[in-house]
Amino acid sequence: MRESVPMKVVAALSGGVDSAVAAARAVDAGHEVVGVHLALSASRETHRVGSRGCCTLEDARDARRIADVLGIPFYVWDLSEEFRREVVDDFIAEYQAGRTPNPCIRCNESIKFSAVLNKARGLGFDAVCTGHYARIENDQAGGLVLKRGVDPKKDQSYVLGVLSEQDLSQSLFPLGDSTKDQVRREASERGLLVADKSDSYDVCFIPDGDTGAFLRSELGDQPGDIVDESGAVVGEHQGAFAFTVGQRRGLALGDPADDGRARFVLSIEPINNKVVVGPRESLAVQRLDLETAIALKDVDPDGIEVQWRAHGSPAAARAVINDHGVVDAVELRDVAYGIAAGQELVMFVGDRVVGSARIRSAAR
Repeated sequence: MRESVPMKVVAALSGGVDSAVAAARAVDAGHEVVGVHLALSASRETHRVGSRGCCTLEDARDARRIADVLGIPFYVWDLSEEFRREVVDDFIAEYQAGRTPNPCIRCNESIKFSAVLNKARGLGFDAVCTGHYARIENDQAGGLVLKRGVDPKKDQSYVLGVLSEQDLSQSLFPLGDSTKDQVRREASERGLLVADKSDSYDVCFIPDGDTGAFLRSELGDQPGDIVDESGAVVGEHQGAFAFTVGQRRGLALGDPADDGRARFVLSIEPINNKVVVGPRESLAVQRLDLETAIALKDVDPDGIEVQWRAHGSPAAARAVINDHGVVDAVELRDVAYGIAAGQELVMFVGDRVVGSARIRSAAR
């Protein structure tokens, strides 16, 4: 099911420029398009803080204006309960367990594709169109594969790496072959008022960007010790859940290190409510164990690249094949620093996504 075949399409309109142009291109391609804005917050009356946050009342109004310009029907789907359960609660639970989640990946997996696709299918639609910068192409066996977008600055294949081939078969990413500058110019030419609207970034449900304050508001203060590798107390915290491996800022340590060097968070111990800090070299890791196994098809396990942050650079690695013939770990060619349990690992061969799994642990 590809773009050249006329379909009934739900265009997810966030209220931003990317989803607006994606929907416009879907209309141009001859699809029967209906614009849908996802209400993901229970209190959408809040407004953006600069470029932070999304899914606000302001965004919903922009989405409606976009649909009017494109001449397509427009609806709002309230998925706030699902979003809270699948994304926000997961985010809180992961931090409480001393891990570092990526809520955008969970949102794409559980809300923007799973929940939206299920609802769209139930209403008789064939596909969902979004403004993600990624490409869907056929492989040599006739299946579908996800590839990086051509604009390296905007490529979103990492946060879409969890999508199944079934998801891909009912998804349209019209912007995958474009750059952001091209998209903004096109929006302006089409008369879309969001052509110059700022991109949203950071965690959408924490519009001020203060993750620690958000977690404390949900979990309350839980004072504990910050210790060095020897176990000596070097500071205090108000909640181990507010820290992540590799963090340097905001530690507020009372005692400097003996050698005067900066200290970083090495691990979080939620059971005893301790945060362990130490020098950067203690963050060095080379083996990443995965929570779920990845089955590789026609892929050289010695020739992969992996990425563990949305805007990180890919790193050369070797896939570790277990006795069942699947990948449950990867070994990096070079040492990396500050990788945390709970982060998503996405595997690539060239620009093609070949697997995705959460990191269970990073071995030093």
